[in-house]
Amino acid sequence: MMGHVGHKRPLIGYKKEEIACAMGALEQVGMQDFANVKIGTLSGGQRQRVMIARALCAHPKILLLDEPTASIDVDGQKQIYDLLKLLNKSITIVVVSHDISVILGYATKVAHINKKLTFHDISHKQENIPNDDMHFCEVEMLQLLGTKKSCGC
Repeated sequence: MMGHVGHKRPLIGYKKEEIACAMGALEQVGMQDFANVKIGTLSGGQRQRVMIARALCAHPKILLLDEPTASIDVDGQKQIYDLLKLLNKSITIVVVSHDISVILGYATKVAHINKKLTFHDISHKQENIPNDDMHFCEVEMLQLLGTKKSCGC
């Protein structure tokens, strides 16, 4: 319900539409069964999904996420990235991460920063990556080594 901040009417509460929106967002992230559970009892991955649901209640056009899987176990990370891939069908998702090898399995575009910005369109998972002697990039190296995860992109 916190995604509706500024909309709550004192002494009256939330509108039925706002409650329905919050429940729909929880369902969208697979957390509808936890609607009445205190957030302090949830795991890190569950909390992150609830935070994403909260953001969805504001009907954003873009989600900006900084290290969305920090301090989350491997299974929880996969769930978050699978969720973001699904949400990306209807909303723009921008993720900042240091875990290049995992991101390559989900991303369609990568802006890699190492002293300079290098942009990669990896939506077609290129086989022949150009080799520029003046440029070394971990994104290209990981693609060449075949460490990208199969994600059905």
